[in-house]
Amino acid sequence: MDTEKRTLIAIVLSIVILVGYQYLFVKPVPKQPAKAKVEKKEERPQEPVKSVSVPTAVTAPAGEKEIKVETALYSATLSSSGGTIKKWELKKHKDKEGMAVVLRKGVSLYPPLSIGNDNNFALSKINFNLSGKDLSLDNGMPSGSIVFEYAAPEYSIRRTYTFYHDSYKFDLKDEVAGLSEYWITVGTDFGISDVKDESAHHGPILLKEADRIEIDTKKLKEVKSYQGDLKWIAQEDKYFFAGIVPISQMHEARVWKVQDASVIAFKGKSGVNSFLVYAGPKEHDRLKELHVGLEHIVDFGFFSIISRPLFWLLKLFYKILGNYGLAIILLTIVTRIPFIPLINKSQQSMRKLQEIQPRMNEIKEKYKKDPQRMQKETMELYKKYKVNPLGGCLPMLLQIPVFFALYKILSVAIELRGAPFMLWVNDLSAKDPYYILPIVMGITMVIQQKMTPSSADPKQQKIMMFMPVIFTFMFLSFASGLVLYWLVNNILSIVQQFYVNKKTVKEKV
Repeated sequence: MDTEKRTLIAIVLSIVILVGYQYLFVKPVPKQPAKAKVEKKEERPQEPVKSVSVPTAVTAPAGEKEIKVETALYSATLSSSGGTIKKWELKKHKDKEGMAVVLRKGVSLYPPLSIGNDNNFALSKINFNLSGKDLSLDNGMPSGSIVFEYAAPEYSIRRTYTFYHDSYKFDLKDEVAGLSEYWITVGTDFGISDVKDESAHHGPILLKEADRIEIDTKKLKEVKSYQGDLKWIAQEDKYFFAGIVPISQMHEARVWKVQDASVIAFKGKSGVNSFLVYAGPKEHDRLKELHVGLEHIVDFGFFSIISRPLFWLLKLFYKILGNYGLAIILLTIVTRIPFIPLINKSQQSMRKLQEIQPRMNEIKEKYKKDPQRMQKETMELYKKYKVNPLGGCLPMLLQIPVFFALYKILSVAIELRGAPFMLWVNDLSAKDPYYILPIVMGITMVIQQKMTPSSADPKQQKIMMFMPVIFTFMFLSFASGLVLYWLVNNILSIVQQFYVNKKTVKEKV
């Protein structure tokens, strides 16, 4: 295989890795027919729904009361209207304007944790009696509860919230009597702080058994229904989410769209229904400690089996160095070490190919009318000089899974959000504000191309020199952490190529 062909393969694969990853490896959502389709054929018998007389207006009724919950992690406001959450702010995380990240704001179609006897969540519009007072939780008062109650001749509801001072999770217990069905939703905006970031999924998501199912809100035209081992439902954006984990069994989860708002909800039976609710950042370790499967909200991608140990290493290096930029540099070095022997052989093979290029050109010219003889003579030449024509491709192919894994980690890890590196780089999850890292990376690509042996003709080599320019423009909008990884990887490649070139010269002498 000619060097120019290997180079073209490298370019194509690189572009696929950097631009096409989300499209190639995101798990497709199962197609559903026009009507709600459950994933099990057997339908569970349902009792007829009892009619409930409730107000139909979306606005809160008169006499609404509010109660506040303050912890070191968040500030929340609950409303007697439906016994729901009215506001939820994260104190430890700031938005681009430097304000606290808000996971619930304003008036929405369905407030967080709305309930009802049908999928209109009509009971979220009635006014509950409120028991309790404002909570300020800390080490001296680690937990506290708030109770909402409502009673009518046909049914009764008691909602108990229990909050904790050191966690983004809280407990919810609904005691419902007199209703044949019970619906509860995350809400239409709870958990989503930024809908402008198109680099990651935002909207409804659920975990069914071990399958993480993202719902594409742009393509959501009909009701989608899921049954079976339902672990949790949630609304998410890139770095934050709000999710409901049923402790009591929920028989079905549904996703649909109302007035351009995406709704995801559980349907179960009335009685005592208990839930663990989480509203906060996608911190993998914090979520894993809950032991309810919420850590799967962090999408490590197709190569998660590689991503997870690399993510663990990244955090370990951060604990040692105290800087995520330095941790990325060290991680890049460590992940490259296993490939050093293969890369050395690859570079040596490419140099040998360059050396025998005149002989190969002679064979091409001599046997240009006899392709079979040309192939035979070329293979003999490879054999004589112990050259492996595929040697330049194999190390690159073996490194692709590692790059995929690192790319995904650096793209989704909230630990890098707002994490400074040095000087002008004060957020490794955002692009370089002055484009210095991408430009330096482009320069290292030029140096790398100049040092790497090539059997391409001068005209092809000139064309290939445009690749650093193309890649530099591609990386201008990439996260600084990812550009830093690629830059360090290029520098290591240059150092290794220098070593191989020097060694080859000594061997000739």
